[in-house]
Parts: sequence; structure tokens; C-alpha cells
Amino acid sequence: MEIAGQHPDIISARDLGLVACTRCAKVWPAGTQTCARCGSTIVSRDAKSLQRVWALWLMGVMCYVPANLYPMLQTRTLLSVQEDTIVGGAIQLVHHGAVGIAIIILVASVVIPLGKFMAIAFLAISVKRVSAVSKHQRQRLYEVVEYIGRWSMIDIFVVAIMSSLVQLNTLAAINPGRASLFFALSVIFTMLSAQAFDSRMIWDLQSKPEGSPADD
Repeated sequence: MEIAGQHPDIISARDLGLVACTRCAKVWPAGTQTCARCGSTIVSRDAKSLQRVWALWLMGVMCYVPANLYPMLQTRTLLSVQEDTIVGGAIQLVHHGAVGIAIIILVASVVIPLGKFMAIAFLAISVKRVSAVSKHQRQRLYEVVEYIGRWSMIDIFVVAIMSSLVQLNTLAAINPGRASLFFALSVIFTMLSAQAFDSRMIWDLQSKPEGSPADD
């Protein structure tokens, strides 16, 4: 029964003596070591999940810095060579009247990656400390981070397409810059960091009221 001003208690699979396979989602009695459906090892909680999350997250951040400092695109013509960073390329698009494309590139290459970094860090910290954000909202945040991960390579796709289409021998050519490699690595590490996070840990403190101190 729901009490006024409070959320109803949430019964987890662990409370019911059950554990789910994280690969095929088949539910088994607690203590089952191996999933009979897909053969995966079953654990109630991944004890080393946060270590992998932070390690991959840090690698993603380290790669993201040069991805914004080095040129993403090199445009070579008969008379000149121009190199543009992600932000610099977006500014050039604005000057040429392609404001919509510039906004898409900035959102996909700057806003979303930074948002993912902050979201993953927040989720990793929130499972160790009590947060004012509800568990349902944190679960939805995790699902959003995982969903948008598949769209994070849009810059690399644009560079690859332009590089393959604009090759006019000595007249003009567009080639990917050094930043493209770092950006791709940053996206990959960030996606792996999100996948390494064991979202079941979000619900481990569900028996404590919001705002109460968490156990060490």
C-alpha cells in the first residue's frame, strides 16, 4: 500500500530469491552459477563493475580532449590546405549558411558526449552515495545513455562519406584528420563504460528512504 508522501516499497529479484541472466534475461533461482539457456555466468551483482566503468570512462575523457584539439577534417585544394577542428568546422558551416548542419554537428560531437560523461559519472557515484534523484529517474537516465550511444559516431560517418566523395586528384581532396581517431576511441570507450555499469546496483538501497545515509 502506498503511504501519502512516500513511494511504495519495491520488491527486487534479490528479495524474492531470484537472479536474472544479463545476456538473455532468463530468471533463475538465486545461487545459480550458469544460465542453462545461453551458458553465461550468472552473478547477482558484478562486484568489479564500477572499476571497469571508471577505467573506461577515464580513457574516454582522455581521448575526447585531443579529439577537440586536433583537426577533424583536412581540406586540400590546388592552392591551399585547411584543417578544421570539430568546433571550427561547425563555425565554417555557419559562415556558409549551413546553420542546421552546424547545430547537428555541435550537438552530436560536443553536447551529447559531454552529457554522457556527466551522466555515467553521476550514475557511478549515485550507487555509492544517497542521491536526491529517484531510482526510477536514474534507471531512465541509464537507458537514455545506452540508447544514444549508437548515434555517437555521426561525426565519423560524415568524415568518412566526405572523404570518399571528394577526391578530385590534385584539384581538391578531403581527408580525415587526427582527431577522427581520438573521437572514435572516445565514443567506443564511453559506450563500453556505459555497458560495464551494472544498473541493478541502482536498486540496492531501495529499502532506505530517500535522504537517509547510505552504508559504507
